[in-house]
Amino acid sequence: MDAHDGEADELPPPPPIPPNVVPIKADGVESESPANKPTKPKRFPMARPGLGKKGQPIQLLANHYKVSVKSTEEFFFHYNVVLKYEDDRLADGKGVGRKVIDKLQQTYQSELSNKDFAYDGEKSLFTIGALPQVTNEFTVVLEDGGSGKTAANGSPGGNDSPGGGDRKRVRRSYQTKTFKVELCFAAKIPMSAIAQAIRGQESENSQEALRVLDIILRQHSAKQGCLLVRQSFFHNNPNNFVDLGGGVMGCRGFHSSFRGTQSGLSLNIDVSTTMIVKPGPVIDFLLANQKVDHPNKIDWQKAKRALKNLRVKTIPANSEFKIIGLSDRNCNEQMFSLRQRNDNNGDSDAVEITVYDYFVKNKGMDLRYSDNLPCINVGRPKRPTYFPIELCSLIPLQRYTKALSTLQRSSLVEKSRQKPQERMSVLNDALKRSNYDSDPMLRASGISIAQNFTQVEGRILQAPKLKAGNGDDIFPRNGRWNFNNKKLIQTCSVDKWAVVNFSARCDVRSLIRDLIRNAAAKGIQMDEPFDVFEENPSLRRAPVSRRVDDMFEQIKSKLPGAPKFLLCLLPERKNCEVYGPWKRKCLAEFGIVTQCLAPQRVNDQYLLNVLLKINAKLGGMNSLLQVEASPAIPLVSNRPTIILGMDVSHGQPGQSDRPSIAAVVSSRQWPLISKYRASVHTQSPKLEMMSSLFKPRGTEDDGLIRESLIDFYTSSGKRKPDQVIIFRDGVSESQFTQVINIELDQIIEACKFLDEKWSPKFTLIVAQKNHHTKFFQAGSPDNVPPGTIVDKQVCHPRNYDFYMCAHAGMIGTTRPTHYHVLHDEIGFSPDDLQELLLRFAMPILLLLRWEHSSSLRICQTHHPAKEAIHLWGAYRCLSFLASMRK
Repeated sequence: MDAHDGEADELPPPPPIPPNVVPIKADGVESESPANKPTKPKRFPMARPGLGKKGQPIQLLANHYKVSVKSTEEFFFHYNVVLKYEDDRLADGKGVGRKVIDKLQQTYQSELSNKDFAYDGEKSLFTIGALPQVTNEFTVVLEDGGSGKTAANGSPGGNDSPGGGDRKRVRRSYQTKTFKVELCFAAKIPMSAIAQAIRGQESENSQEALRVLDIILRQHSAKQGCLLVRQSFFHNNPNNFVDLGGGVMGCRGFHSSFRGTQSGLSLNIDVSTTMIVKPGPVIDFLLANQKVDHPNKIDWQKAKRALKNLRVKTIPANSEFKIIGLSDRNCNEQMFSLRQRNDNNGDSDAVEITVYDYFVKNKGMDLRYSDNLPCINVGRPKRPTYFPIELCSLIPLQRYTKALSTLQRSSLVEKSRQKPQERMSVLNDALKRSNYDSDPMLRASGISIAQNFTQVEGRILQAPKLKAGNGDDIFPRNGRWNFNNKKLIQTCSVDKWAVVNFSARCDVRSLIRDLIRNAAAKGIQMDEPFDVFEENPSLRRAPVSRRVDDMFEQIKSKLPGAPKFLLCLLPERKNCEVYGPWKRKCLAEFGIVTQCLAPQRVNDQYLLNVLLKINAKLGGMNSLLQVEASPAIPLVSNRPTIILGMDVSHGQPGQSDRPSIAAVVSSRQWPLISKYRASVHTQSPKLEMMSSLFKPRGTEDDGLIRESLIDFYTSSGKRKPDQVIIFRDGVSESQFTQVINIELDQIIEACKFLDEKWSPKFTLIVAQKNHHTKFFQAGSPDNVPPGTIVDKQVCHPRNYDFYMCAHAGMIGTTRPTHYHVLHDEIGFSPDDLQELLLRFAMPILLLLRWEHSSSLRICQTHHPAKEAIHLWGAYRCLSFLASMRK
């Protein structure tokens, strides 16, 4: 049909409806179509129902700095950034984006109306107000005097020479590169959305507006030459470095991010740590990394993997390059073609020369040790550029992304600790040094930041009481309790056991005698061990796998049958190299319960703690919560309730192809909440959402939840749980909607798969430890007391969340757990829920962390059968439950 002035011709009237015919409604027609079936309503995190009131008030300080925001009608304009070389290839060099955008601002200042940029270093750029031009395409020329890439043909080290054409370098000391920059309009974000975020009116705009502010913080740090890791920044200051051994250093920096809170917008600043490669001569790094004392002992295949993509500076030109590999031959054997001018006719001739001779004879350099070592290749794969290794030094602030050893991890933790007062001082100093108020983009956004910590009102909940054997009470004090002069609730018997000694220097017979004596005092029946197996002295320096295998050969040859329990004496502290392989051998391959100890300082208290673990691992129970014995747990004791803890653990850095491990721990023997079982499954690498909660296969379900529900039913007097309390660990706020819409649905489907008519009520809580909020006592050197709750000032402006410090911080600064109640059908009051969490949430989450991290080490190394993984999981649960009752 034709159109006139943009409007269609008028349609004829519809035909009359015949008598006795009822018209079908349009929405009714849609509902009949399978494609238009109504979908389930999407769940969102629940709003805060109120504040808790129980507990002794306490005044605290939080590492949040209040931010004032001026109201404005301005907009952030978002532009997509496309960087290309002259030949239209996309520019993908790391860090080149910031250099190009900085040069763009300098070159086209007037054309851009002197606008400031907030650039994320990759593909997003923000301005306040629109850019003046509709089409924003620019040409930017970078001059780089430090790259050293100055060959005539533009390729690194042209003509296959170590350092490129000498005459060209003399004539032109700067290399120029031309880039094409396109800024394509993507969206505009009202700056008033920041105020919406503060009021809890979250929308896509409010999240984007806060993201822009965080990008401004990152850019501010980048301009100071910092290493950026997400929202953390690290200065090149040797005072912030700690040597972890192996050529690796811990680098202390700071995290900073804007957060909407109940008291308005705040800037959260905290201490952060990352790992960096130790700067300096490449050879020093390799010697330290491989723990050898001479270059002749270096494994060059390992060295090649360790050095790849690191950046070095070379002397004498002080040029910077990225390492792509090592030469195939040593420096005094590696040949290349060097073009030299023929003085007779002016042409150049190519001569073959070694890298060593080039630098010694042509450059007049004194090479002390590089002749018999490979060269560093900093060219391209098909056009190598070689430098002798002693002329190369690693530049500072390069992240070390490979897995740390056990000793390196423990060293990092030990050296990164800060007492509360020290941390407060460091954070206040960091804010002053950052000088955010000078940033033009923050000023233009109407942002100003207070200089003092935020005052916060907290509450201290009373510690839960425990029940020991014979009905005795245990009263925790300052987060601690012990079993001196107390009996255990339920004791095990230790028989068919043996001792293995991996060269620990101690009186083994006296240790066994004291252990049996302490066991008897606690009511544990402990027989004499069958034997003590000593490690062959000739194997003490052998590979750890051989040491473990040899010990098992001894056990199999001398014991009449498989032992129920093995006590393992380690030669060093518990995190020595023997620990992991020994546990894997015992649990995953043979199903033998084992307890390790490092007997440097053994006394009766130490042995009592060891016995608590042994008792729990072998089926005993050390103590109960007093409310379990009553039973008097609000809403939990009255109706059958299962408690689930869920988490996913991933491979360490450098192990991206290893499967992730999904773990679930679940309560059993209701109304108890001190008995748990564990299940673990492998799933796709790096997948955070749990894919194995519900896995239907015909009439069967192979998911983790079914196992937990059936175990609860059989151990709780054939009762189905009417209530399910779920603790989810390890997810970020951006994943909350997935947890309550995907994972919770899987759990509901697993329940329906067992019984279609069964509809339990669900409460879903996320617990975060990986956050940056800390609390301090003003004027006190101590950590906040155990049992401290904070649900005011620094919590979410709308959603139901709070912080809890459930334990005593004995070393360093206490890290509270940040709880987010996403869904609550059971209907807990804030006080009841917080008291419930204080009683058992920390134990179940620590148990889960212990469970999945240990399963990860086993599963990703040997991929054992599911039964072996479950055995390991059950062991970790029992082991943890013993330790938590210390």
